[in-house]
Amino acid sequence: MKLKEKIVILGASDNPNRIGCIATKFLYNKGYDVFAVSHRKGEIDGIQLHDSSERVENADTVTIFLNPERQKSYYDYILSAKPKRIIFNPGAENRELEALARSQHIQIISGCTIALFSAGFGL
Repeated sequence: MKLKEKIVILGASDNPNRIGCIATKFLYNKGYDVFAVSHRKGEIDGIQLHDSSERVENADTVTIFLNPERQKSYYDYILSAKPKRIIFNPGAENRELEALARSQHIQIISGCTIALFSAGFGL
């Protein structure tokens, strides 16, 4: 049995109208190993929300739902997860973080996480 990817969702939200909530539930329901990071604790339909004090390592993917200004405080968190790739969802594109990630040989993808994984992206 093939294991599913470990996906860190940066900007997860318990607000059902936010894309960070929709994408978290989508990936979880597809069977991915999600680690949802939010600015506050809580849960989304039983999926625990973590804050940035809870580190994760060796992530396959970090998908970002935060604007570039809000990402700055997470640079170390993102890079320390040692992801294979970072997905910048629409509105999250960040040239500074892209350059930092590329210097560590992390693949950069700009696109909608839901569209990418619906089209068969991932393991």
